[in-house]
Amino acid sequence: MTQAKVGIAGAGSIAFGTAALLHEQGHDPMLWSPSGARTQALQDGPLNASGAIEAAFSPRVASSPQQLAEENDALLIALPGYGHKTVLDALAPHIREGQHVIISSHASLGAVYLTQLLAARGINAPVTAWGTTVVTGRRQEGANVQVNTIRARVDLCTVPETRADCALAVCKRLFGDRFQPRDGLLAISLSNLNPQNHLGIALGNITRMERGETWSQGQNVTPKVGRLLEQLDLERLAIAEALGLSVRTIFEHFHLSFHVPVASISEMNQQMHAQGNGGTGPATADSRYVTEDVPYGLQLTAVLGRLVARPATLHEAGIQIFSAMYGRDFARENDILNALELDRFGLEDLQQAARTGLLRGTPEPVT
Repeated sequence: MTQAKVGIAGAGSIAFGTAALLHEQGHDPMLWSPSGARTQALQDGPLNASGAIEAAFSPRVASSPQQLAEENDALLIALPGYGHKTVLDALAPHIREGQHVIISSHASLGAVYLTQLLAARGINAPVTAWGTTVVTGRRQEGANVQVNTIRARVDLCTVPETRADCALAVCKRLFGDRFQPRDGLLAISLSNLNPQNHLGIALGNITRMERGETWSQGQNVTPKVGRLLEQLDLERLAIAEALGLSVRTIFEHFHLSFHVPVASISEMNQQMHAQGNGGTGPATADSRYVTEDVPYGLQLTAVLGRLVARPATLHEAGIQIFSAMYGRDFARENDILNALELDRFGLEDLQQAARTGLLRGTPEPVT
């Protein structure tokens, strides 16, 4: 297999874990930290991955978004959703014609936002959205990352959809045969189960998070928390059905991602805990489970539910409860949805953008 150079925007647990997977697959990753701080540890030694991937290597490090774009064949966005707009704004001026961009994982129509920025420059570049990350894990002190899982299946789609086959081939070449094409960006948005799952887990364990306790996530998906996750899943599936989309259930998600037999969600998580891959819950209230997943995950599901007359009442309640807990208006914090001004468009416009990457009125790039 020919070695590919892949630029990764991000330097947290997912970025480090994804870089380790690329290295294991024989490719050459480069990391860029928007702040510059999170790649400092790589100056003192190699990146050390343990767990599902055992590797020690020295990835290339970029000092700017321009260097990341210019020195790599493909780009991958691997940082929390609240950082996506800033990074997409920084990279867009430097992405070249045909350069493949992967968003891992896709948050709130970021692929549409990026495609419109590129169209304004007259640039055609395929943007692939993953429904979740290809690895799970946790960055540890220094340049160390614990990789908990390499997912067996990751949902994806590409805009424009005319580039879907080529983009799928690129993803398989880089990361292996683990990708399941889905029917457009709305399917991908509704395939990301992390926001709904993290809502139930964080709500049920918020005092553990605030106290900074060390606690097993799988073990604490108790029967009542598990039942809440199942009910949240029914809301998501109803919205997908109204849109005519096929998406994975929460049961399929845990079965395929963590290799446990299908049972109740609580029982599946208990099995994950028993196998040692139930994960460790957040040890801070300032966790992506809330600060990313509420505005960038739950909010989009809530918007889609209203558009198709399938109100996601539990999702809406979660947004309001966490806003009250944190003293923030999470529904208004999604800067990508705000920039896209979705209230100016209807469902048909959104469905078209989910395939082309362009909302109505956006100029087509010159070809």
